[in-house]
Amino acid sequence: MSERSGWAVGYSMFAAIMLMMIGVFHFMAGLVGIIDDEFYVVTGNWVFEFDATTWGWIHLIGGVLVVLAGFSVVKGHMYGRIIGTIVAAISAIVNFAWLPYQPWWSILMIVLSVSVIWALTVHGRDIATPAE
Repeated sequence: MSERSGWAVGYSMFAAIMLMMIGVFHFMAGLVGIIDDEFYVVTGNWVFEFDATTWGWIHLIGGVLVVLAGFSVVKGHMYGRIIGTIVAAISAIVNFAWLPYQPWWSILMIVLSVSVIWALTVHGRDIATPAE
């Protein structure tokens, strides 16, 4: 087995921590949408026109899943990397659909999600537990 790169392990930890932060961000956006459905202002007509409360539940549930995936990646589980990659991809897609509500925030979340996907797919193995 080759020696693990400190850079790769660090970037994998970055991905795990970012997953947890993205999850918390989704959770908070979800709470706002559920508590005050008039907080978000919609501009223009878009393909995905959901009520803010519906988006709130989507973000709330998705946020919890993303945080759990982040904890699994920190522990070095392979299934954590797989789930982390999937939920980061879903996060990017959801944020694309969320663009009319919060455009700059959505773009930031898409960029973070894509960087997490890259880190988990390229360097995820470097943080793996020795049993794998």
